[in-house]
Amino acid sequence: MALHVLISVIMMMMRWVATLGSMGVNWGTMATHQLAAHSIVDMLKDNGFQKVKLFDADDGILEALCGTDIEVMIAVPNYMLREMSLDPFAAISWVEANLSAYAYPGGVNIRYVAVGNEPFLKTYNNTYLHHTLPALNNIQEAINKAGLGSQIKATVPFNADIYNSPESNPVPSAGDFRAELRDLTVQIVQFLYSNDAPFVVNIYPFLSLYGNMYFPLDFAFFDGTNKPVRDGVRVYTNVFDANLDTLLWSLTKAGYPDMKIMVGEVGWPTDGDKNANTQNAKRFNQGLIQHALSGEGTPLRKGKIDVYLFSLIDEDTKSIDPGTFERHWGVLEFDGKPKYELDLSGSEENRGLVAVQGVRYMERRWCILSPHVKEMDQELPKNVDYACSMSDCTALGYGSSCNHLGIRGNASYAFNMYYQLKNQNEWDCDFFGLGMITEEDPSDNKCRFPIMIAYGNPILMLHKKLVNILLVLLEGCIVFLLLVS
Repeated sequence: MALHVLISVIMMMMRWVATLGSMGVNWGTMATHQLAAHSIVDMLKDNGFQKVKLFDADDGILEALCGTDIEVMIAVPNYMLREMSLDPFAAISWVEANLSAYAYPGGVNIRYVAVGNEPFLKTYNNTYLHHTLPALNNIQEAINKAGLGSQIKATVPFNADIYNSPESNPVPSAGDFRAELRDLTVQIVQFLYSNDAPFVVNIYPFLSLYGNMYFPLDFAFFDGTNKPVRDGVRVYTNVFDANLDTLLWSLTKAGYPDMKIMVGEVGWPTDGDKNANTQNAKRFNQGLIQHALSGEGTPLRKGKIDVYLFSLIDEDTKSIDPGTFERHWGVLEFDGKPKYELDLSGSEENRGLVAVQGVRYMERRWCILSPHVKEMDQELPKNVDYACSMSDCTALGYGSSCNHLGIRGNASYAFNMYYQLKNQNEWDCDFFGLGMITEEDPSDNKCRFPIMIAYGNPILMLHKKLVNILLVLLEGCIVFLLLVS
């Protein structure tokens, strides 16, 4: 028995050492057509990702992660916080179903549970304010009762808006937790610290740029030449370090200067805004990786920075309330193809990421605006609006990759996105006679008209094609009978 415990401890330590100096990544699933979980796990291993952060506890994903050494953070979604805070037995049931069922030797290397996601975000209007700490406590107690307390720690990923520096003195050393949240936040910090759990924060330099037209562009990156910000003897050349040190000062003022910190989300989108493109995304993410793994740390705290990139793959059903860029954070396209070269080792080599393998697509055909339709057709605007309301047209927005297409191109893009979303059903390219199917790719060097991922096995796909053909023949027969009757 003692030997078994010793081996378990040694294996845990080896895993912990292996994940130091490695990049994590957020794996979201808010997409209409998702890639197979086992294929994504293979890709994670091929690229050397050793840590992954999930936004729920998906059985298919957890099963795919079984037997790997990838360190996993799974999540209790915000909508479950109230139940978890009020009912300890609900927390016990959740732990049994999602932790105990997978966190066995040779199973899933679960290390953290994210209790909620940015629950104190201003836009939530205090909805989760009084449920977060009780839920955190109940989940950790349930983890402890399951005998997993030394292995798995519960934490809360916070948005960086829970702390700030006053406008009169906007430097990190003046930072503190927001006054209306300070007492509750410090209670959570105390709980995390007593359980040896990290403080998790999401930092988005892109949003600093997006939300302030006067924000200096170069200060958002790690290689910028913008005038540095001085805070006493400390010098800041990028907003990421300044933001992280503002948190460190807030923790120091709360009495926890040595609190462990993880950056749970940080990244740069590739579309949906004038500053969201592959060039800026590569510049930021590569700079971030090199900075985080270099050991230079921030002006206030030296050492490697524990970071989870946001995100792995584009998600076409994410809410666009914050901005149309929300669906374009992935370092990979929706089909698992890398958007740009990214060296995850931080050694400044132009290494290409390995794509997800074995992805099958639907037939090479697109839905476009019929050339016989006039641009001023009164039916066109409402059909375009309908197509975009049901699919993802964020690439058509101001400053986005397909913003240059013009009226006809916009209509074709909208029609095609809807058509692909609906799995290329022929009747979904009708649009009251405005659309037509083509086998000629309408993409240009800036704007890609995608073909959707195919589901099912080849035989089923063939059956679907035959059914479509039979439906068209049946429609033709009906029309013929009506004409001759």
